[in-house]
Amino acid sequence: MADRDEPEPETGVTVELRLEDRQRRLPAAADLREQLPGLEAERQVTDWGRSERVEGVVDRTLYDFLYHYWFRVEVDGIENVPADGGALLVANHAGAMPSDGAMIAKAMREEHPRRRAVQLATDSPFAGFPGLGMLVTKLGAVAAHPANLHRLLFDERQLVLAFPEGHRAQRKPLGQRYRLCPFDGVAFARAALRARVPIVPVAVLGAEEALPRFGSLAPLRRIAHLPLTTGLPLPAKFRIRFLEPVATDELEEDDDPGFVESLEGDIRALIQENLLELVAQRRSVWLG
Repeated sequence: MADRDEPEPETGVTVELRLEDRQRRLPAAADLREQLPGLEAERQVTDWGRSERVEGVVDRTLYDFLYHYWFRVEVDGIENVPADGGALLVANHAGAMPSDGAMIAKAMREEHPRRRAVQLATDSPFAGFPGLGMLVTKLGAVAAHPANLHRLLFDERQLVLAFPEGHRAQRKPLGQRYRLCPFDGVAFARAALRARVPIVPVAVLGAEEALPRFGSLAPLRRIAHLPLTTGLPLPAKFRIRFLEPVATDELEEDDDPGFVESLEGDIRALIQENLLELVAQRRSVWLG
């Protein structure tokens, strides 16, 4: 039973909390980042569902063979990727299956001095398939939602790989190889501006010949646009060029769509220019 001598609070009275009290009770914003469970070094599965064990097995049994012996990946400008802190990698997307994303992630583990991991921001229809969707998640795929991008880039300071062309890149005819599709919205540029992280454009050569798309399976179009392709990747020579980062920390976060679209257009033009240069330098699709 409550003490009768204790005065009851008066109705309509506002209790003020002094600023110094609030600062003493609440931890600083920067300290909260260290409390994220996904950053614990001893964990083998992150909050995003990424499994170090599964990723390690696939890397040793599949990615290593594809990277060194099948695609014979050649990497330029890997030093342009920051050694620490968040950064957004923006690449052209090509081929019926995402071999380009796997090879970019493998290049970061093989060639970069810090051997940094890469999270793949995707809206792939394969994520909804039983078994396959779980495997994609365990290998580092994350739904490309603005909140996810902000946490990965700003809070967890990770590398995120995005393909702004979206599904349209996988539906290009062979005659449109290495012609970038219009970027699907400006979510990636706005995410980088909000998180104050650099954008690293990436040009990938070879993926469109490795898994060319000849059409789609019409009976399954209502479920997903599954491509009709060779089934197994062809041994096309890969070249991955990491371009100089575009700093965003000195740019003001702007909700003006025109400003964000302009930034997106500049990055798209930069990737397109380097793709055409790589194609012009190539002597053979298979030998490089």
